[in-house]
Amino acid sequence: MKFEGKSVLITGGTGSLGKALTSHIFARHPEVRRLIIFSRDEQKQFQMAQEYPKDKYPQIRFFIGDVRDRDRLIRAFRGVDYVIHAAAMKHVHLAEYNPEECIKTNIGGAQNVVDACFESNVQRVVALSTDKACAPINLYGATKLTSDKLFIAANNIKGDSSIRFSVVRYGNVMGSNGSVIPFFINKKYTEGTLPITDPNMTRFNISLQGGVDMVMHALEHAWGGELFVPKIPSYRIMDVAEAIGPECNKPVVGIRPGEKLHEEMITSSDSFYTYDLGRYYVILPTTHSWKLKDFIEAFKATKVPEGFKYNSGENTEWETIENLRSLIREHVDETFKV
Repeated sequence: MKFEGKSVLITGGTGSLGKALTSHIFARHPEVRRLIIFSRDEQKQFQMAQEYPKDKYPQIRFFIGDVRDRDRLIRAFRGVDYVIHAAAMKHVHLAEYNPEECIKTNIGGAQNVVDACFESNVQRVVALSTDKACAPINLYGATKLTSDKLFIAANNIKGDSSIRFSVVRYGNVMGSNGSVIPFFINKKYTEGTLPITDPNMTRFNISLQGGVDMVMHALEHAWGGELFVPKIPSYRIMDVAEAIGPECNKPVVGIRPGEKLHEEMITSSDSFYTYDLGRYYVILPTTHSWKLKDFIEAFKATKVPEGFKYNSGENTEWETIENLRSLIREHVDETFKV
């Protein structure tokens, strides 16, 4: 992907993935013309600006704004070539108790991003999804599924514009803000107790770099309307607890509102439109402006069997306790001790 002379904007740019994308772009694409961090938290922008001082990173810009504000987005998108939409209200239990706020950000915000892209000369848009958007049982998942549909359908109304919208969907990002591993690490050192929602719970696992790689893949390779899904391992919540605090108490506290026992990323109903690309699966849109035969040939795509599904409980690849410990030291906390 060429970034020379290009302007990139990341909504939710001060979040875990936004910061990882920023680091990746500056390391791999120092020729980028401009990198705009768009978010609503001024304190996080202030802190991030200390990490990226203008004398060393003259391309960076910080733009305070909320994806709920369509006019602010239009102003921010002026002259932008690539948009990465990472802003979202993401905590499942908070969304259950504050549904209107979740809808305003995750659905209204997504539509505002689409509208702002059409008002500007944006060329590529990648929106971040979640495994919870697949067969959702909670409001967060339902809003993200709606967001996915908005971005995918935007390709149908672009007219003669060259813009391409695509979506990347993945599981729990190891070490991201609010995720279980930093939560357990904090509980280990402050209380010596790791609360377990359900001993049988499983989740998909992906590193921040893995999430970054997916976004970059979609930016470069998407034809418009694809939903990319990575092939990643699962972990058992009890193995995570054992990797972090083998000596800790592990009381079972019950599943929180809106939680699933196992997460899904592809359902059997999706199998009719799902192809294997090797490193990733891709769920193709039901309508598209390009020819399916050309897509299959270009990416050597293989149709998955009818009825195929991909969920964390029936995965064929699993993280071990020892591997989890190693990953935690590498990706989450270098000072972590067991």
